[in-house]
Amino acid sequence: MKILAHRGYSANYPENTMIAFQEAAKMDIWGVEFDVHLTKDNQLVVIHDESIDRTSTGKGYVKDMTLEELRAFDYGSWFAPEFAGQKIPTLAETLAIFKSTPFHINIEIKSDIFEYPGIEALIANEIHVFNLEDRVIISSFNHESITRFQQIMPNVKTALLFSSLIVNLEEYVKMLGADAIHIPYYYGMRSIVQQAIRNGMTVRTYTVNNTRVARQLESLGIDALFSDVVTL
Repeated sequence: MKILAHRGYSANYPENTMIAFQEAAKMDIWGVEFDVHLTKDNQLVVIHDESIDRTSTGKGYVKDMTLEELRAFDYGSWFAPEFAGQKIPTLAETLAIFKSTPFHINIEIKSDIFEYPGIEALIANEIHVFNLEDRVIISSFNHESITRFQQIMPNVKTALLFSSLIVNLEEYVKMLGADAIHIPYYYGMRSIVQQAIRNGMTVRTYTVNNTRVARQLESLGIDALFSDVVTL
């Protein structure tokens, strides 16, 4: 089964931090997943939430702060005291970790709450700089963002994120020209998903931290799993 480290090795290290990515890069897995937002000064940073409240010592929205302001806070001590001093990573710093690995790199564009004008072009530029076009997957709950990215960099794989299923799933995915769908793991056995798999659709599921569930999903034809524990 293909495993992607969800927000890095986030079961044992603070999510979306350099230490979580460095440790994930040591694992014998298929890839890594992380989330990208845009700062006030148009810098691409890796963090899950729109605000820094949950995973840092600061408060406020990423979009309202510069990179320098964001880096004044600690992003590790919320998880455990020994990780104090972790700073918010940039996309470039994160890609640099995985450049020398065989990992597939799933970049989730977190533009489903705030639009972040221009974020797709900025991400595309970083992918080009690191020459990672053949190993990156771009995903988002904001399917307009996926469409914009496809227009900029059509040779990079894309995936549509869903939190719930839609009736005309296959037709919709084909219409948008996406290469895969990413769905909650408990939808893996739904008939509409199973039919899509039989018809050749690539389906990946999040977030799977149980070995028994992972094996069941593998038997159902799920292509890959996003996992915090990664050692399924």
